[in-house]
Amino acid sequence: MAKENTLTVVIPCRNEENYIAKCLDSIIACSFDKDALEVFVCDGISDDGTQEIVNRYEEKYSFIHLLVNDRKTTPFALNLGIEKSSSEFVAILGAHAEVSVDYFSQCVADFQLDEKMGCTGGLLINEYEDEVSEAIGMAQSSSFGVGNAHFRTGAKSGYVDTVAFGTYRKSMLDEIGYFDEELVRNQDDELNYRVIKNGWKIYLNTEVTALYYVRGSFSKLYSQYWQYGYWKVFVNKKHGAVTSVRQLVPALFVL
Repeated sequence: MAKENTLTVVIPCRNEENYIAKCLDSIIACSFDKDALEVFVCDGISDDGTQEIVNRYEEKYSFIHLLVNDRKTTPFALNLGIEKSSSEFVAILGAHAEVSVDYFSQCVADFQLDEKMGCTGGLLINEYEDEVSEAIGMAQSSSFGVGNAHFRTGAKSGYVDTVAFGTYRKSMLDEIGYFDEELVRNQDDELNYRVIKNGWKIYLNTEVTALYYVRGSFSKLYSQYWQYGYWKVFVNKKHGAVTSVRQLVPALFVL
């Protein structure tokens, strides 16, 4: 049985030598008790300096560990870390992100709000590296651009249908299943759909934040959102339902 108030942070990554140190530094600086924390960086066989950087952190900090994701897919990386976890809670974090000092402490505390709380998360704050990334980030923070994705717009704290970097109750994941390894994209949205479908709740606390470095090119953005659209259809067909109403809005504009 997992010890209470313990946390595992799972970071899927591949070729993130420019960002992974910033990500790990933010975790090291966070207020969460390090004796109750473990971090798994699940690397998809990077061919840059990512693994070497993580190895240096692993040597210095006993709670940081490198795991090799030989399948090179995000859901497999996430499940690899979850399966290794012995904690009460599991948090998902992107290698392009940095968390605020109180992010994990507050996310874990928010589980006390409701016994059916299955997932908690904070607000996503965009970090821009150039004018292109700023334009992209502004669109992604607009209600017109992302609809009712409150973790981006910061409209309110409260119960939502999804969060960006969620902290999950491990016992709930054991109950409803982990990330769907068939999904190249949208595996987090699909999991959050199952969270709610199975009677659990997702809570967004806009008082805690995670910094995210926005993609700096329109070609990368196009590729990302093309895949999002493709795999959203796959998820909807798999469940026989539209998992989020906001998915229908772009189609209405096309019509």
